[in-house]
Amino acid sequence: MIARGLDHIVHAVHDLDAAAEFYRRAGFQVGARNTHPWGTQNHVVQLRDFYIEILGVADASLIPPHGPLAFSFGAFHRDFLARRQGLAMLLLKSHDACADARAFHDAGIGDYDVFDFERQSTGPDGKPVKLAFSLAFARDEKSPHTGFGTCQHHYPQNFWSAARQVHDNGAQRVGAAIMVADNPTDHHIFLSAFTGVRMVRSSSLGIASVTPNGEAEIMEATGFHDQFGVAPKIEGESATFNGLRLVVKDVAATERLLKQNNIACHRHVGRVIVPPDVGFGATLIFDDQIEG
Repeated sequence: MIARGLDHIVHAVHDLDAAAEFYRRAGFQVGARNTHPWGTQNHVVQLRDFYIEILGVADASLIPPHGPLAFSFGAFHRDFLARRQGLAMLLLKSHDACADARAFHDAGIGDYDVFDFERQSTGPDGKPVKLAFSLAFARDEKSPHTGFGTCQHHYPQNFWSAARQVHDNGAQRVGAAIMVADNPTDHHIFLSAFTGVRMVRSSSLGIASVTPNGEAEIMEATGFHDQFGVAPKIEGESATFNGLRLVVKDVAATERLLKQNNIACHRHVGRVIVPPDVGFGATLIFDDQIEG
C-alpha cells in the first residue's frame, strides 16, 4: 500500500459568510469565495500542504443526485448540513485518483467513478489561473454520514501559494484530523485501507494512521474529552469528524489573538481549544508541541 497524506478537510456550514468571518477573526487568511457548478460555494484556508475548505450550499436546485457509480459531492454535503454543521469530509493527497478508485474498489471501501472538475481562480499576482482536480471517494459502511476521499491536483503550482499560508495566529500545518467513535477499533480495517498506512497505531485513546502529512485519528468520546475538554457527540456505530489539530508557532500568542478578537477558547493539556459551539460545529485545536 502507498501511504496517503492529508490534503484537506471540508468544514460544512449553514452560513458561509459568518463562518468565513469567524476564521478571519481567529487569525486565518481566508481566500475569496468560489462557486461550484453543482450548487456549493467555498472559501479556502491554506496551510503548508493542507487546507481547510469552508463550504456551504448556495443553490440546492443545481445539486445532482447520487448515482449507482456516482458520488455526488453536493448531495453529500447538503444531506450532512440537514443533520448538523461541522467537519464533514477528509480528503487525502493523490498522485493518481484513478488508481485510488481501483484500490478502494479492491479493498471493498468504494465503488465510484472518479469525479473530475476544473475552475478558474486568481493567482497571487491577480492574474487568472486554471485549477483542476480529480476526486476518488471511499466509504466506511459503519459511518454513512462521514465523507472520505482523495484529491489529485492537476495544476498544483496554480493552487498552492506560500503567500496565502501566512496567518496572524501562527498556524503552519495540520497535526491531525480527529474522529470520534464508540468503538474506534471497529474502523481499523477501513482506516488502514483508506490511508494506505498498514500499521495503524493503537493506544488507550483509540487508533491513528500516521500519514506522510498529519494523522487521521479515531478516538473514544472519553479520550476526546480528556484531551481537549470537549464532550463530543456519538452517532451510533459511526466515526464522525469532531476535531482538527493545527500546529502553530506559539500557542500563547495564538491564545492572545483569539481572546483579543473575542473568540471564546480555553486551555487544556497545554493546547488552546475553540469549542464546537463557537467553531461552527468543529473543535479547533491549536498546539505548538508536535514534533516533525
